[in-house]
Amino acid sequence: MEAALGERIGVSDDEWALIGPLLPSERGRGCRPAGDNRPYFEGMVWMARTGAQWRHLPDEYGKWNSVFRRYRRWVVTGVFEAMLETLAAVVERDVSADMIDSTVVRAHHCAVGLKKGSRIRRARPLARRFHNQAARPL
Repeated sequence: MEAALGERIGVSDDEWALIGPLLPSERGRGCRPAGDNRPYFEGMVWMARTGAQWRHLPDEYGKWNSVFRRYRRWVVTGVFEAMLETLAAVVERDVSADMIDSTVVRAHHCAVGLKKGSRIRRARPLARRFHNQAARPL
């Protein structure tokens, strides 16, 4: 799948050679074998890159609900944290230098000084204000 800018969303074969062994092997149910982790992982990457809803996941990554369930299972079991720690150790990166960019952090309403239940008054549009002034008799 290609993004809007023509860039492929997914992982290369070299990247998958590093990431693939870090992901848990899935077991199928009964007669249904588990699918390969790669399309599921690439579906998760597609979701992270596009910011789309899960239901809009292209069919090439599998059923959206299957990808979502595997994603949630991996989040709950800590697969992504372990993968990040392992990859950081492979490249010998100092994890104490990690930080969160404040442009993506949303503040709670009490953190910005708003009182609970208060309403924000919005100014009337300028065109309406001038229209009302012109309509008044002199």
